[in-house]
Amino acid sequence: MAVDFITNLEKGMEKLHKSGAFLTVKAGDITNTMTISWGSIGFIWGKPSFTALVRESRYTHELLEKADSFTVSIPYTEEMKKALAICGSKSGRDIDKEKETGIKFVPSREVESAIVDNCNLYYECKIVYKQDMDPKMVDKAVAEQAYANGNYHTLYYGEIVASYEK
Repeated sequence: MAVDFITNLEKGMEKLHKSGAFLTVKAGDITNTMTISWGSIGFIWGKPSFTALVRESRYTHELLEKADSFTVSIPYTEEMKKALAICGSKSGRDIDKEKETGIKFVPSREVESAIVDNCNLYYECKIVYKQDMDPKMVDKAVAEQAYANGNYHTLYYGEIVASYEK
């Protein structure tokens, strides 16, 4: 069922922050997903948006640099807890995440990147802007807490072109 991007925003953001969500990207013939718990939903340039932060060291970062879209699949139940743990700790460079976790990539409605089946809330996003973090611009306390090893994020701004529940 299609929903406005702010429908269930509170529940979606709570689950993203506390339990995690799947950020999925397709580049060429390769689909990969990773667990995220940082992100932002908002309204920018007159469009609904999802901003995803992906560290430069992640395989998903490599794929996002070649892609024009990503999806966010948010589960509401504990059913995906193990899959989220694996997708947040193991690289798609090293394992087949579908086989390792039992998740299933299925076609999305509007973008090339797939969604993760059996989640509850979905955002399909067209990448409209990306920005590497400038370490000189990061608050010192944030840098010490989140970037002590220097592994900074790239911010991917996605226009939400489809939002729905299953």
